[in-house]
Amino acid sequence: MFQTGQMLSGIERIVAAAHAAGAKVLLDVYHSLGVLPVDVAALDVDFAVGGAYKYLRGGPGACFLYVAPRHLDAGLRTLDTGWFAKSGRFRYERPDPPRFAEGGDAWLESTPPVLACYQARAGQVFTLAIGVDRLRAYSIRRQRELVAALDRHGVAAAGGSPDRGAFAVVRCGDAAAVAQRMRAEGVDVDARGSWLRLCPDVLTTGAELDAAAATLARVLR
Repeated sequence: MFQTGQMLSGIERIVAAAHAAGAKVLLDVYHSLGVLPVDVAALDVDFAVGGAYKYLRGGPGACFLYVAPRHLDAGLRTLDTGWFAKSGRFRYERPDPPRFAEGGDAWLESTPPVLACYQARAGQVFTLAIGVDRLRAYSIRRQRELVAALDRHGVAAAGGSPDRGAFAVVRCGDAAAVAQRMRAEGVDVDARGSWLRLCPDVLTTGAELDAAAATLARVLR
């Protein structure tokens, strides 16, 4: 959950129930990839959407759609399409109905942002080299350290437990204003609704966690 970091359990049961009712399932993995081991084939989802901007450390502009292989050449088509999804894209033909490319190419849109893809690739290489399991264990440990540091300053926070994702949260009245004050103090945080989000990364030091906790306590006072 983008606000609180809480995880949805029982995805397999949800997918099975949806399929039993004749529905298809699209899974949003934006806040999961690079944080948790994700296997869309094992989950048997029909589609998944995500991007490289957050925990894959690949910068903006490189989002993606996963389509289960069983749908690629089974006649399932998008309602609209960009020219890169067409059969013979450089012939500049506009037949009605459109003639789609084969396989996954039928799901492409318009001209892709090529530089963004190269930037995203660097983040993927890093994530694969470190390993998601190691990144997850380190993230949990750092979150627990941050929650403990905040607790020492009398600030209640949630995070660092197996049922949450990559960040810790503090609930406060005007989270957006608090985030702005924190950034002015040199601590990068953000807010979603009434939740202040703090996300330790592999580059975050213990001293920075302590400084963030002290700064937040001061701002809240």
